[in-house]
Formats: sequence, C-alpha cells, structure tokens
Amino acid sequence: MEEDEVITKPKRSKLRIMWLTISLVLLVLIGAGVGTALYAANALQPVAASDQEVRINVPLGTGAVQIANLLKEQGLIKSPFIFAAYLKWKNQGSHFQAGEYAMKPGMTLDQMIEQLNNGQTVKKEVFRVTIPEGFTVRQIAEKLSAETPLKADVFLQVIEKPEQFQAAALEGLPNDKAIKYRLEGYLFPETYEFKKGSNEQDFVLRSLQELDKKLATLPSDWKIKLQEKKLTLHQVLTIASLIEREVVVEEERPLVASVIYNRLNQNMPLQIDATIQYLLDKPKERLFEKDLQVDSPYNTYKNPGLPPGPIASPSLASIKAALYPAETKFMFYVTKKDGSQGHLFAETFEEHKKNIAASKKGTNG
Repeated sequence: MEEDEVITKPKRSKLRIMWLTISLVLLVLIGAGVGTALYAANALQPVAASDQEVRINVPLGTGAVQIANLLKEQGLIKSPFIFAAYLKWKNQGSHFQAGEYAMKPGMTLDQMIEQLNNGQTVKKEVFRVTIPEGFTVRQIAEKLSAETPLKADVFLQVIEKPEQFQAAALEGLPNDKAIKYRLEGYLFPETYEFKKGSNEQDFVLRSLQELDKKLATLPSDWKIKLQEKKLTLHQVLTIASLIEREVVVEEERPLVASVIYNRLNQNMPLQIDATIQYLLDKPKERLFEKDLQVDSPYNTYKNPGLPPGPIASPSLASIKAALYPAETKFMFYVTKKDGSQGHLFAETFEEHKKNIAASKKGTNG
C-alpha cells in the first residue's frame, strides 16, 4: 500500500494543476469576453453630445469601412471597428449615399445610418435664375446682373468667345462679323440653378448643354429636314428666333414659319418687325417709317433673306416649327387688334390689305 500511495500522489498533483490551468484559462477567456462585451457596449453608445455641428464629406464610391473611419476622425463614433461590425450585423452600409453631411456629436449610430441611407446631405448654397423664352442676349445679361452674382459685362465678354465651350450645337457656328452677339439664340431659355461661386462661364456652358439636350428630344429625322431645306442649324435657330418674337398664340408658330419659308423661296424681304426691334436700345410699341430705314444686315425690310443670326433665344416649340412648318401658300400676316394677339394670314397682297383693314376694325375679316 505504501508503494501505491507513492505512485498516486504525483498523479493527483498533476490533475489538480491541469484543472487549475483550465480554470485560469476559462477565467481569462470569460474576463476577456466580458471585457470585449463591455468595450463593444460602450462603443455602441453615442459620444458626448455637443451642439457643435461637424461636416463629413463622403466621396462617391466610399465604402462602409472608410465611412466608419471618417466618422471616427470627426469624433462622431468611438470605434470604427465596432461601427463596421454593427453595420454588418444590421445588414446596412450598402446604400450609403455620397455627399456632404452635417452631424452632431451625440447622435446614435442608427441616426447616422439613417441619414447616410437617405442621403440627407447639406443643402448647397445656390442661386437660381429663369431665362424666359424669346429673351435676347442683352436681356439675359440684365437679368443675370439683377438677380444673380453674375456680372452683365463679364457675361457679354464670355459669349464672344464660343471656342472655349464644348457643345454639339456650336459645331456649325459661323464666324461672321455681321453677327451682333456670337451666341445669340444658343442660350436655351430655362430655369437654372447654380452653386454659390459659379461664374459666367458656368452659366453659358449650362445653357449651351441645355440646348444640346433639347435638340436631342426632337424627332429623329430633324437633321434630315435640315438637309432637305439646305439649311444649317444656325439658320434654323435664326428662323426659330423670328417665330419666337413674332408669335404668342401657340398654334400659329407653324403658320408663321410657313410665311417665312414662302417668302424666302420667292426671294422676298421678310419684313419682320422683330428684327427692327432687335436693333433698338429699347423696344417700341409702334415702329415708324424711319425705323424701317435703319442700315443693318438685320433689317429684313431692306435686305432679302435671313438676318445674320438669331435675334433671341427660341423655345423648343419654335425650333420645331422652324423644322416642321405648316404647308400653306400664305405670304402675309397681320396682328389682330382684338386683344387676342393672334394674326390674320393671307396668300395675296390684296387679301392682306383686307386683313389690315379688318384688323383695324377689330374684326376677323
């Protein structure tokens, strides 16, 4: 028995050491787990609240882990690792949107996630301006100067250098010294919104790009129509601008277009009052004979054919009318004096004289 006791005691001693070691390892693991859990629980809590707004910029294509690091750098979260793990656990982070965000310390992780998911970015300081259909370059300059930070004189200088802009519509722009303003008729009338700090070049480029977009919405055969008429886009924009300045009643655009084409085909002066008004510093309610004698290539009373270029920014409707005029034999039109702002059309001069008389009486003939 004494020999057995000698053999058994070391075995028991080793067993106790093994269990003690296991116990210690378990205690360490449990302690580490508890510590990790406490660390994670703390990291999931908001940082100390503050009213001081923090801006965070999320570039396009930024991943969730990178965003987590950005949030940590700005003091909005405690741990980027825990935030990333939290996103994975909640199956979030794949729909975060790019942009600049305004956040405040003290926001919960869920609040930040919601803001990033919904793209609740900082609203940029912007200025907005509406260019009405039929506005001339001079009128656009005045409106920009009155309603935006842009300067009229700088704008007028910019439009005289069209070579600095890339736009499909400019490919056939003639370098004709007779043209009053190089980009007259090419700045599409629309409501534009720009970030604070945008300049005159930005406005011109946007309005040229808008013209390209609008031309792309025309029927697919519009360029074929140009070829059939043996006209350039510049000439069509010129015709469209004449229509824009002459017509108020929508359905009359193709009719006035037909008169313009019929007169061009007969080599008759267009005799369009709007071309005379374009030459005046201020439009007149009524033109006099002396006004019609002004010496200018834009004077369609003295010169046959089209003026050198557009006299205003035409609408898409007027551009369509210039491309797709009505098929008529009308050669004349006169404005009704009944307040409708419509016109009376005639094929012959005799009919035209009757229309003039009827118009003065306020009747439709």
